[in-house]
Amino acid sequence: MKNYDFAYHITNFLTVYLPRQRNASQNTILSYRDTFSNLLRFCQEERGITPEKIRFEKIDAKLIQDFMLWLESSQHASASTRNQRLAAIRSFFRYLQIEAPEHLLLATSILAIQKARKSKPVMKYLTHDQTQALFFCPDVNDWDERRDLALLYLLYDSAARVQEICDVTVGDLHLESPATVRLTGKGRKTRIVPLSATVAALLAQYISERGLDAPGKASLPLFANRQNKKLTRGGVSYILNKYVDRANEEKENSLPGDITPHCLRHSKSMHLLESGVNLIYIRDFLGHEDVKTTQVYAKANPELKREAILKAHADDSAPQLPAWQDNPGLMKFLKSLG
Repeated sequence: MKNYDFAYHITNFLTVYLPRQRNASQNTILSYRDTFSNLLRFCQEERGITPEKIRFEKIDAKLIQDFMLWLESSQHASASTRNQRLAAIRSFFRYLQIEAPEHLLLATSILAIQKARKSKPVMKYLTHDQTQALFFCPDVNDWDERRDLALLYLLYDSAARVQEICDVTVGDLHLESPATVRLTGKGRKTRIVPLSATVAALLAQYISERGLDAPGKASLPLFANRQNKKLTRGGVSYILNKYVDRANEEKENSLPGDITPHCLRHSKSMHLLESGVNLIYIRDFLGHEDVKTTQVYAKANPELKREAILKAHADDSAPQLPAWQDNPGLMKFLKSLG
């Protein structure tokens, strides 16, 4: 098997290890597949090694480091994309340490490659007024735009990731009080998220209008395109940007021009925090593993910081100091210094 060792382990990693042992999502598997497709392309174009001739004996840490540089220079990959590709490669070589310990030294050297440093972007979120301005943009008299309105409201109210919204089926909704939606997130983990009564009523009307409440419709995607296929992440982004542009036409510079669906997730999280909801509850609401991930919202809001500081210094009264001009002893001491 030596002549096919790389091909064998890559195939097993993508088709067996990730989906069956790690329970990785389809999106994760596709992302990892793209990483190795790029690596094979790099080997062929830059090193003259065709895919069928790649062996572990031809791979070393220098090749992977050069691959990272190639992604940045030739493919114009950002630091985030580079690190994402490196994470996929690291995951593969961690797998290799167990499955093929004869390559332990190679795996160890590649796992030692450092991630690229990147500046942390400023978190973008909408204020309450900006969020409302966005919701007023869809035309409720238009068939497609009523779907878009339901989509935007659910995206915000559930603070779902965009892929989670794309994957929601009709059966994932429970619209009787208390209304909830079941979301399937990273690692195929599911969580139940509460919905407001307003959003539940809007979704119930949308489902009824589309005939999605008929028997046998529970497995259908909640939001579909004109080909009756579930919306893609790109499709959701397109819909959102359409109404961002419309909002800015009606009121100049009312919304940032580069809003993403994830911005609505940030917005809902920030609004919950501003309303005094405990970070622990917000963590569970968002599906975070660790509350440290959720703390980024507290750090990103300067107004919350200001209010916390003011509360810590609620009693601004200080003890009255004596007027030093009326202290003869102090005055005599100060004059003696001259």
